[in-house]
Amino acid sequence: MKKFCLFLFSACSLTASAQNNALKTTIAQKADALQSKIIAWRRNFHQHPELGNREVRTAGIIAKYLDSLDIEVRTGVATTGVVGILKGGKPGPVVALRADMDGLPVIERVELPFASKVKTTYNGNKVGAMHACGHDSHMAILMAVADILSSIKKDLHGTVKFIFQPAEEGAPYGEKGGAEEMVKQGVLENPKVDAIFGLHIWANLEAGKIEYRPGGAMAGVNDMLITIKGKSSHGAYPWQSADPIVASAQIITALQTIVSRNIKVTENPAVVTVGAIKGGNRFNIIPETVEMQGTLRYFTNADEKLITERVKQLATNIAEAYNTTADVKIPYSNHYPVTFNNVALTQQMLPTLQAVVGEKNVILTPPVTGAEDFSFFQEKVPGLFIFLGGMPKGADPAKAPSHHTPDFYIDESGFTLGVKALCNLTLDYMSLNK
Repeated sequence: MKKFCLFLFSACSLTASAQNNALKTTIAQKADALQSKIIAWRRNFHQHPELGNREVRTAGIIAKYLDSLDIEVRTGVATTGVVGILKGGKPGPVVALRADMDGLPVIERVELPFASKVKTTYNGNKVGAMHACGHDSHMAILMAVADILSSIKKDLHGTVKFIFQPAEEGAPYGEKGGAEEMVKQGVLENPKVDAIFGLHIWANLEAGKIEYRPGGAMAGVNDMLITIKGKSSHGAYPWQSADPIVASAQIITALQTIVSRNIKVTENPAVVTVGAIKGGNRFNIIPETVEMQGTLRYFTNADEKLITERVKQLATNIAEAYNTTADVKIPYSNHYPVTFNNVALTQQMLPTLQAVVGEKNVILTPPVTGAEDFSFFQEKVPGLFIFLGGMPKGADPAKAPSHHTPDFYIDESGFTLGVKALCNLTLDYMSLNK
């Protein structure tokens, strides 16, 4: 009897494995067949970018398509977000897949037939708009994933939640938005999500490759605003002033010692950057006030605390030494936690990525000092965030135009790999955790 039960169990396992392999073949075929459609979606989004919390046209296209697939659709989540819920034919876990939707206030310089010519406003200023970080490709990829998974829903062991998120780059000042707001509004509940996966197209990683990192993959970030107040005077009589410009210069120099002298750089990288300084309006007037804005990047909670304390300590004490005062706000308007890939989940799903694209094309990456608000989802449920190659094959990564710049460019040949990766991660997670 025991032998018969063992034989029956083995036969069932082989049947389930064969069925899973058949589904993966179907996924690969469907992804390849959808390539031209994915590219068309991406180009449409690219030509009509919308900034954070203003993705009205974008959300409408996504919601309409999800509805056409008989996926339950929720709109207006965290202002303009769209959530689709696909219930599989069999019981199992809930897997969330996320794509961001917003463009950036950047004027496109790339000569493409579908280049953005959009002009809009951001924080009261007239600006251009451009998908300068690849969110257009993320949406197109996830729409294709929704198409494929909906076509095999009777064979899915669980539920898939498609999250199309607004304002990943941060909501305009004074507004709420992004992943943090979606979490607050319950996007990970009803049904409760068990794991979440996401990807980011990467402009200096060759198309056809995937990068990953367990643990801290992308930095946590705080922005900062330091206001130095002194005493104004004529530029010819500086002894009558308490000069906030000189104090600011000393503070900027001193802040660089935080990384070089306080952070244990052999364990975790960190960044302290002053990106804007504003003070004065004439060559011969010492102003009363100077403002500095910057960004702080880190990979552990301890380093976040250390950097924040040192910025405040240095700014306050140096300002006092120059008879000025420093008001330090950290964060000022923007905070993202560390994008932390759950270690056990990453180990569990690594064979899936390797099976999709080949072991040599799945690369362990160093920590990335850019930030991602996908991290807010990962604070609540286990998550895995991967990088998808978007650089033309054979190109020099050092010369690839950077994200967030007017020359940002993506090779569209890698999109179907992203589709296959997200579909297979979903399928395998469900099979392993049903």
